Amino acid sequence: MAYSMSRQQLEQELLRAREMGRWLSDDEREALDRDQHLMRLEQERESQRRLRLVAFTAVCLLVPPLWPIAVGLSLHLLFPQTFRRLVLIAGGSLLLLGLISVGLSVTLVTVLWMLIS
Repeated sequence: MAYSMSRQQLEQELLRAREMGRWLSDDEREALDRDQHLMRLEQERESQRRLRLVAFTAVCLLVPPLWPIAVGLSLHLLFPQTFRRLVLIAGGSLLLLGLISVGLSVTLVTVLWMLIS
């Protein structure tokens, strides 16, 4: 039991040392720094994109004919994943509805042509 406790303590010390960066090799440290830098850049890009969307939403709110766009942008800002899924479902539904209506129109024209002839 004492051996397992000392092993756990060694593992905890190793984890602490890794967190402090003492045991990392130069390559590992550079990779970690690079990953952190890329993460910071991605966060900055996302915040800038969000700021632009907020500004565009504010402009859309000021111009009454653009209110539907403002509602859509607000939903996108509040619920990005859900809004993306909703747009995909709506787009697929519109595409399917368009295909069905074209098929029905062609069928109707064909039937009328046959009746006239």
